[in-house]
Amino acid sequence: MPAAPVVPSSLTLGSVTVDTPVVLAPMAGITNAAYRRLCAEQGAGLYVCEMITSRGLVERDEHTLDMLVFDELETTRSVQLYGTDPVYVGKAAEILCGEFGVAHIDLNFGCPVPKVTRKGGGGALPWKRGLLGQILEAAVAAATPYDVPVTIKTRKGIDDDHLTYLDAGRIAQETGVAAIALHGRTVAQAYSGQADWEAIAALVEHVDIPVLGNGDIWEAADALRMVEQTGVAGVVVGRGCLGRPWLFRDLAAAFAGEQVATLPTLGEVSAMMRRHAELLCQHMGEQRGCKEFRKHVSWYLKGFAAGGHMRRSLALVDTLASLDALLVELDPDEAFPVAELGSPRGRQGSPRERVVLPEGWLDDADGAGSHVREDASETTGG
Repeated sequence: MPAAPVVPSSLTLGSVTVDTPVVLAPMAGITNAAYRRLCAEQGAGLYVCEMITSRGLVERDEHTLDMLVFDELETTRSVQLYGTDPVYVGKAAEILCGEFGVAHIDLNFGCPVPKVTRKGGGGALPWKRGLLGQILEAAVAAATPYDVPVTIKTRKGIDDDHLTYLDAGRIAQETGVAAIALHGRTVAQAYSGQADWEAIAALVEHVDIPVLGNGDIWEAADALRMVEQTGVAGVVVGRGCLGRPWLFRDLAAAFAGEQVATLPTLGEVSAMMRRHAELLCQHMGEQRGCKEFRKHVSWYLKGFAAGGHMRRSLALVDTLASLDALLVELDPDEAFPVAELGSPRGRQGSPRERVVLPEGWLDDADGAGSHVREDASETTGG
């Protein structure tokens, strides 16, 4: 029986070394500069900006530029880029490296949202192997003069009958991509069901570049189990950290060989909520920052006894003062609801009977030279 893989203590992506092999997955409306700072305060890792579109960046779309904001203490700037056209992706990579001082670019080929797959983007694009290769070549060529590594994130495939991840891994390796992250679900699954860690292990065996595993990491112990079962070089954490930034503290400890499971009291969670709101207000101004904070309330309080009236009031805060007045009403000594440990967080939904694709998309598995029109306003994650 083969020995279990050695648990890595760091992650190397080309010229970038991450002290803990943990990557925060970009999530639309979540992983802004304030949230990345909050997570980074908990533990070392790579914290990726919300996904931006290559066309939006090239055309200087105002909303796109608004998302390209970095915290003053953000030493390693990491951005996920969405694109379907090699020319736009290459130009956008050049702008990120040359104008924004980005140290790492991740390309999104995993998004399952219908408005994205309908146009051949996200998790639909790797079906076109030739087009995928052209996009990766353009991005790597633009980033190489700046010594900026390019990685990709993808899914198993469109559905169980149209798997693409092994070919995507091979193409990524051939085009000079530094690493590939695999979400162990198909586009059709979206966020439902269980992630297929066996597929992640198969990809590790298939390529020589580092593979990062994504899917169903709810606790630090899950990350270690994924490494042991699949041999990945690191993990990508998305929904598991919603309302739980301290998960990165646990992950850093786990990869350092320590047994840690943070179980904060409601008072400690309140302090984290206050810090989160404060950072949002610093970056966005108080009115917008408080509005952005509201979506996080239910995640922070998941499993705690705070009643419906309190939750509704917190989800309507418009100033830090109003937030403070409500937080002091919470019982600071209430214990963490351990029954919530290991349970899914955030969106799950149901599998889709049919993935929305451009007409005739599955008829050609190459697609080299085809030009899928980019949308300047796609903002989501994979």
